[in-house]
Amino acid sequence: MAQSIAKVRLDTMHFTEANQRIREALEGADVVQVWDAFAQRYLGCGMPSGKRLEIHGVPGNDMACYMDGGQIEVFGDAQDQVANTMNEGDIVIHGRVGDAAGYGMRGGRILVRDGCGWRVGIHMKQYQDHFPKIVVGGDAGSFLGEYMAGGVIVLLGKPGPYMASGMHGGVIYLRFPPEAADLPSGVVVKELNDQDLVVLGGLLDQYNQAFEAELDRPIDVSCAGFVKLVPESSRPYAHMYAH
Repeated sequence: MAQSIAKVRLDTMHFTEANQRIREALEGADVVQVWDAFAQRYLGCGMPSGKRLEIHGVPGNDMACYMDGGQIEVFGDAQDQVANTMNEGDIVIHGRVGDAAGYGMRGGRILVRDGCGWRVGIHMKQYQDHFPKIVVGGDAGSFLGEYMAGGVIVLLGKPGPYMASGMHGGVIYLRFPPEAADLPSGVVVKELNDQDLVVLGGLLDQYNQAFEAELDRPIDVSCAGFVKLVPESSRPYAHMYAH
């Protein structure tokens, strides 16, 4: 059965009205094409499975916050706090993403063609079959993976300062191995094992498919040259507390 499609044009519409228009359109359609997005906040907030937004323009802060299974594709850059506390869903961004993408993210996937701002993946976590994943195609700002408790971050560019500060779970895959002096205490660099090759290779293949027409060449899915960053233990900072 063909998907039903609706179109909503935002221009300079206030974000409250913009979200109301989009929710109304989603009630009668599977896919809503959003045109001329101009920094309206909360687009796709709480969107459930079976619904999809195709956003042309620049969505504002907290796009896909609390999203619970929907799909969003952004044909341009995105601003801050994308997928704030997202439970499940799929996000593809054909550009750059701002600060704190994936803040408290509990599941789902974000693919970013280009780079990202500060504190991406902060407080990411995982539980049972909820396993969040972020792939960033360019360089990252400071504090990538700060306080990370679970999930996967893949960085194809170079990290900024203070990467993985306070990290106590999950894994960060890096295309460019960091210098020892750039690593915080409590985290270590390791070579990939067979399971890593499956997870990372699959995510790189998904990245290639999402941005196939925009890449000079596909990323090598053999994972050659990649390393992983993991916490030394589940409580790497226990010595800092009395109990």
